[in-house]
This record gives sequence, structure tokens and C-alpha cells, in this order.
Amino acid sequence: MPRALCRDCTDLAEPESIGKGEGEACATCGSARIKRHPELETLGIAHIDCDAFYASVEKRDRPDLRYVPLIVGHASGRGVVTTACYIARRYGVHSAMPMFQAQELCPQATIIPPDMAKYRRVSSQIRAIFETATAVIEPVSLDEAYLDLTPENLLGDATAAQALALIARRVEREIGITVSIGLAPNKFLAKLASEMEKPRGFSVIGQREARRLLAPMSISKINGVGAVTARRLSATGLATIGDLQRLSEAELVARIGKLGRRLALFAKGEDDRLVTAHRAAKSISAETTFRVNKSRPAELMEAAAPLCDRVAGALLRKGKSGSTLVLKLKTADFRIITRNRRLPHPTQRADVLFAAARPLIESEADGRSFRLVGIGVDHLLPATLADPPDLFGEAV
Repeated sequence: MPRALCRDCTDLAEPESIGKGEGEACATCGSARIKRHPELETLGIAHIDCDAFYASVEKRDRPDLRYVPLIVGHASGRGVVTTACYIARRYGVHSAMPMFQAQELCPQATIIPPDMAKYRRVSSQIRAIFETATAVIEPVSLDEAYLDLTPENLLGDATAAQALALIARRVEREIGITVSIGLAPNKFLAKLASEMEKPRGFSVIGQREARRLLAPMSISKINGVGAVTARRLSATGLATIGDLQRLSEAELVARIGKLGRRLALFAKGEDDRLVTAHRAAKSISAETTFRVNKSRPAELMEAAAPLCDRVAGALLRKGKSGSTLVLKLKTADFRIITRNRRLPHPTQRADVLFAAARPLIESEADGRSFRLVGIGVDHLLPATLADPPDLFGEAV
């Protein structure tokens, strides 16, 4: 029988029985928070997710809010929920929900505006704890990251599982919030595992069990498959990951295109993506939410112009150029519309972005009301490729 991990003292040993039918406890500290898994000592890829991060930080700083439903977000205008604590979630409140709807579901909730500067400071403190275990850390956002704890990257003498238990303990004691951990052979399974036992969870998915565990799950459980894609796949008879497992990669590609290759890999519990310490930005965008819905093309273009300026400024600061213009619109009934247009050349210029956005806006502004417009650029390239001088009548 494999050794078990005590999540409290981080010992890795054979636990002792508490009593017949009463489970098992750590032989060192007596804790019943024991994690046992056949592959526990051989897995090295982890996903760590802070539990209700913004709300947890606010409750840490405001003990009077500890036992009340708390929502972080802007209550006025067109605000949306940034984070809801687990008490508020019992009422159906969730991230990205319109604030008016959250208030209808949980009128007794306390609402606090987000303090991003504080959350960034806390995130940096947590990152410093991660760095005691490995230098190969891939941040996904302020509150989640992948860690490569395979033997060549693991610091110290602890196993990956022990290092993760220590991280969780330190974050809880030193930072004052909790995290949920997923340990697996790859990023896809690690992310899935971290969501299985929240809050304060520690879940393990091994390679040998992956296909069986995945089979009954909805396709929407695959990270990156959103609601729209899930509905499209369901319409073709693909509703569960098990449905994907029954088809070959060639059959999936024939049915749904290049996405089929990635889904065929994930359906088997495989993922060839590496944990990368420094990820290059893939896109740059800016958006604005209207206080009053807009429908006329002129109104939408007026709102889009300063967004083009912001994106152009970001491209200059980052030393990048964009080769694809992305228009984002959100309808009055919260449906997201995105439209892309390949630019004639990579650019850092706001006027080039606006010229590409104009026909897209005119095409979509067909009488519908919109609550948000966004402008972005995709397929980023070096700044040296931006706006060839001869195209603007300048000397070559």
C-alpha cells in the first residue's frame, strides 16, 4: 500500500488507524487530513487556486465579515460580481454575474468594491511562497498558477506532494487565506483536480485512472471549452468526455475541425503543454461597459475610438505590433459577440485599428442594443514589423 500524506504536518508515512471504521490519522500529529493515492509520490505538475481570492482577502482584513455573505464588485451602474464568497455562492451568486441579479439572489450580502492594488500585493506574497518549492511557475491570474514540481525542478528534499502541503499550510498561516490544490501528471488534469474539492482542497488525478474519471464528465469541464463551444459539440452528439473517447482523433478532426486534435488528447487525460515560467502575451485589449445601452453605429464607434488609442499605447509600451483586429460586443441580453479582421500589416497605430473596426461595427449594429464594446489585437509580433514606412508616404 502506498504511503499517505498528512496535509497538516506534511509527513509522508503509513498512517495509523483511529479505530475500527473510523478512518485513519497521521502517526506524527494525529491529524485526520490524510491524502492517499497510488501515484502520490510520482506526480509533479500542480495547479494552485486561491479560494474566493478577493473575498477571502477582504474577510481576512475585516473579521466582522467572516460569517456573512460577501460580494466583491461595483454595486452601481452596470457592475458585475468580481468574486463571491462561499456563503454568497450558496444563494446562486457567482463571478461575472450582473450585480443587480446577485443582489436579487442575496439581498443581505455585503458588497465591497475591489482593491486591486491590495490583491496584487497579496498575490506577490503568495508567489514568494511558491518560489521556495520551484522556480518554474506559470501564473494564470493573480489567484492561480501552475507549478512544475518534477524532480529536476523541485527545490529541497520534500516530494512534490509534501511541498504542496507545506505551501498550503504557509499560505493559510502567513497570508491568512486558503488555497485548493490539484496534483497530476499534466496541466489539464491538475487544473481539473484543483476544482474537485474546494475550498481548502487537495485532489490528485493519476494517469492510470484519468480515462475512467473523465468519461462521465461534461465536455464543458475541459478548460477552454466555453458554453458556446459545448453547445455546438452537444449538437453533434458530443456531450461528455466519454463521447470524445469513443472517437479517433481523425474522426474528431473530420467532425469539428482542428479543435478535435486537442480534444482527442484531453479526452485520454493527456496534455503536451509545458509549465512555462514566462508566457508571452498573446493579445492586448481594452473595453468599456456603457451606463446606458447603445445601438447606433456612430455611438459605438465613438466609444471604440479611445479604446483603439489605449490598445495602441499598450502595443508601444510592450514593444509589440498587432496583426489581427478583434472587436468584442456584449448585447443587452449578455450575449458575447466577437469578430476578427486580419490587418493589411502589423500595426501600433490607433487609426489603423479604428479603420479596421469601423466596418465590423457597422455590420453588427443592426438595431440591437449593446452594453459593452471592446477593441483588441491578436497574433502579436515584434514592434520592428509595425507600420512599414513606405505605406504612409515616408522615406524608406
